[in-house]
Amino acid sequence: MTSPDADVLPPAHQLTPELEEVADRALAVLTGPDLDPIVDMVVWAHDGAYEARSHDGRVRFRRRDGGSAAAADGGDSRYEVLEIVGTSPLADQRTDHLAPLEAELAGLHPHRSANSYPFAYDHIAQLFDHPAAPDLCVLHSASHNWEDQGGHRGEHGSLGVVQARAPFVLAGAGVRDRGMVPRALRVVDVAPTLAALMGCPGDDAGRYLHGQDGRVVADLIDGGSRPPEHVIGFLFDGTNANVLYAMAASGAAPNVARLIAMGTAYAHGAIAALPTITLANHTSIITGRLPGHHGILNNAWYDRSTATQVITNSSDTWASAMGHATAGLDSLHHAVHRAFRDAFTASVNEPCDLGADYSTFDFFRRGEIPPIPESPDGLPHSTERFVRPSKDYGWGTIVDHMGTEQALGILSGSYRGVGYPRPKFLWINFALTDSAMHEGGPHSEVAAASIRDSDARLGEILAAVERAGSFDRTAFVLVADHGMEETDPAVRGDWGPALRDAGIRFRDEAYSFLYLDE
Repeated sequence: MTSPDADVLPPAHQLTPELEEVADRALAVLTGPDLDPIVDMVVWAHDGAYEARSHDGRVRFRRRDGGSAAAADGGDSRYEVLEIVGTSPLADQRTDHLAPLEAELAGLHPHRSANSYPFAYDHIAQLFDHPAAPDLCVLHSASHNWEDQGGHRGEHGSLGVVQARAPFVLAGAGVRDRGMVPRALRVVDVAPTLAALMGCPGDDAGRYLHGQDGRVVADLIDGGSRPPEHVIGFLFDGTNANVLYAMAASGAAPNVARLIAMGTAYAHGAIAALPTITLANHTSIITGRLPGHHGILNNAWYDRSTATQVITNSSDTWASAMGHATAGLDSLHHAVHRAFRDAFTASVNEPCDLGADYSTFDFFRRGEIPPIPESPDGLPHSTERFVRPSKDYGWGTIVDHMGTEQALGILSGSYRGVGYPRPKFLWINFALTDSAMHEGGPHSEVAAASIRDSDARLGEILAAVERAGSFDRTAFVLVADHGMEETDPAVRGDWGPALRDAGIRFRDEAYSFLYLDE
């Protein structure tokens, strides 16, 4: 048994003694030789600590109260390693690994022995702070091509650095212009940093949002200049940071390049939390909290308290997804309103819209869906070569076109006949990049086309800010919710049949969360 030290912070959910025998049998299957190509590691909590186990070894660690939180270099003094058997799967937590693009291309489909897992201790521990956390969380390998999800060439969800690394650019009023720098931060750092940039007051502990896990990256802020009057955020969903930066440098994404030139970009990116999944990290970006703390655990999970499946990442549930968030969850919209009583904030195509005055998904919740184009044909900034044959590319084009129209309308003062004040904070989510990088992989022509199309839409919004005469008083942030990694089409399969053949009862939510004896 782990010693009951007073300063040890135990997980909220951990394996019960009754499930340990089942878990041992499941782990023997999951980390056995037959599943080696598709399972990177399995993580879970038990006996007051956490464990990560791979086919090569395991590490057991615990969290203590006090010490410094996750640092920019991936270190974290709150965690104590209790035991290592064989090779620790979390030994390498470098944030700079497999960057820039040339390094990633030279190491496609990295084996866990050649991968890194930034901030791994904290990202594992936070997941089990939620009572609906799984008994076992299975992380697929970098090369695994999910056949059950359509055989995507691009994939994410695991802790590996390429799947976790999102791009990050901060530019404009009040921001230091350092260009591309060899650094990383976490997606939970975005909201507190933007709050500090805008001049929102923090508490005595330097927190800008209630319950925030992130930190303010103070050296991004130019303390000698006035705070921006407006902040506009762009989220390029599922974008590989190395690819985006390379296209900006080559001139293929000129508007992203413009932002980098007038601000600071982090070459090693913004590291997403576990799981490196869409809505979990959208919510982390806007709230500054990790998924186990804000309550949006995954695209799907199982609520033991009600014995129900929760699905958040579907066209039917996006508008209502925040109903599953932790009660009283604070967002950047709330922080802006606390600091600026008359401020107007807007959330365009973003499911995490808590506290926003304008929200796309408010229309859906009220049953007032804006007119949706019947076809992507003829829409501006759309690559016809991919719009026609690809259903996902076509739909992503429609969604992002509608989002751009909303943003432009709000910035001009009127959308669909309703007047709006100039937003203090405007957030815009673009979906096309995720669809394209899943379909073709991040290094494909369809992925490059999605970046060019998204860059052009971003350029339209920059031009609208210039027309309004407020460009010099506006700051801009560009980020993604996670990265995207090239898979190997030959490495397919599912751990479910092997577990069932071993007589193990379980439910697998979102192809990673295992609930045993269910």
